[in-house]
Amino acid sequence: MLLILGLLTSFLSILYLTAPSIRKFFAGGVCTTTVQIPGKVVVVTGANTGIGKETARELARRGARVYIACRDVLKGESAASEIRADTQNSQVLVRKLDLSDTKSIRAFAEGFLAEEKKLHLLINNAGVMLYPYSKTADGFEMHLGVNHLGHFLLTYLLLGRLKESAPSRVVNLSSVAHLGGKIRFHDLHGEKRYCSGFAYCHSKLANVLFTRELAKRLQGTGVTAYVVHPGIVMSEIVRHSFLMCLLWRLFSPFFKSTRQGAQTSLHCALAEGLEPLSGKYFSDCKRTWVSPRARNKKTAERLWNVSCELLGIQWE
Repeated sequence: MLLILGLLTSFLSILYLTAPSIRKFFAGGVCTTTVQIPGKVVVVTGANTGIGKETARELARRGARVYIACRDVLKGESAASEIRADTQNSQVLVRKLDLSDTKSIRAFAEGFLAEEKKLHLLINNAGVMLYPYSKTADGFEMHLGVNHLGHFLLTYLLLGRLKESAPSRVVNLSSVAHLGGKIRFHDLHGEKRYCSGFAYCHSKLANVLFTRELAKRLQGTGVTAYVVHPGIVMSEIVRHSFLMCLLWRLFSPFFKSTRQGAQTSLHCALAEGLEPLSGKYFSDCKRTWVSPRARNKKTAERLWNVSCELLGIQWE
């Protein structure tokens, strides 16, 4: 028993000593484009922290006018102040956006459209994970409501401006967790059976299907769409689960940093020549494989129609 304990202790010690090298190995792709985007207008949801904040920082560094759209305005202002100081770009603005409330989404869109005549990049980055069962202000299960329906409505409301500003792009953040997802049309809101982990997976699958269908419907408009797996990132997204927070802290030396996690979002936002890959799924700055469920055309079309019905919109 002591021998096993000693071997385990030695193994863990070696593992943590080599953690920097392991982390570097698993850091993934890097956005290599040097393109600058002065005068471009960008909206990044959930950019007050984590991957979104690093995405906003890099876009500001490249000269864009960046809108941090987030629920917590105080955190947003703190992030914006830090980014402005770091990038010497004063055009980093904060606007309130609560994706769990369609009234807030509509208010944000109305204010933005009145303020800005252009929109070149919409990065749907915000999300919730492992949320205890609850519903949004409009009665949607929280993961589905925030991760999918909230961004679906936001994209719908801003699409006219994206078309007017073409070429423009939409980048949706999903996850490798979509592999465990299934669109359960008979129980979309988890009222019959609920597991927070699977609810997250279902919503991430919805992100991939939405992007696929969006790209199909935007052909010829000059607007393209991409969906991203950022990797396993040391961020605050697991804050609703004590167990996951513990595991995240334990294995943090092996996870991507938020800066590394932002690289694929930046690649899809900035890299030249991606237009033929509109609708595709990216990881580590390259197109990658998705599950068969994520490639199902009928499911994508049905999810689109059901989403429109739930939100009370007509999106042709």
